[in-house]
Amino acid sequence: MPVSVTIDQGAIARALRLRSGIPARRLAARTERTARFAEQEAPGSMGSLITSTVEDGPDGLQGVITSTHYATRFVLDGTRPHLIRPRRKRALRFEVGGRVVFAALVRHPGTRANNFLLRALRLGR
Repeated sequence: MPVSVTIDQGAIARALRLRSGIPARRLAARTERTARFAEQEAPGSMGSLITSTVEDGPDGLQGVITSTHYATRFVLDGTRPHLIRPRRKRALRFEVGGRVVFAALVRHPGTRANNFLLRALRLGR
């Protein structure tokens, strides 16, 4: 009993590129899972501002994870030691050990880089 199979490569390619296709759904699930890892790895309240989407890219669909927190760049790259001076007042006011302290200048030691997005990407593989 002979069987003839015809493969329409164009139809297969179109089906794979569809937003509702199996690859797009798997990409969306993997992107969402990686975004959840990023939320867990992010310091402080930064995780609540992480979103994920699937977008059209230059080579097809791509998963995009975005953090809209204003300090994300400083956390990812770290900061060098720097001076902090008051902008509008004559002194800075902050609490140390429950006591209120005033200072005209603070020498910030800088922060080490914390690439939580890269860790989330590795966990999401």
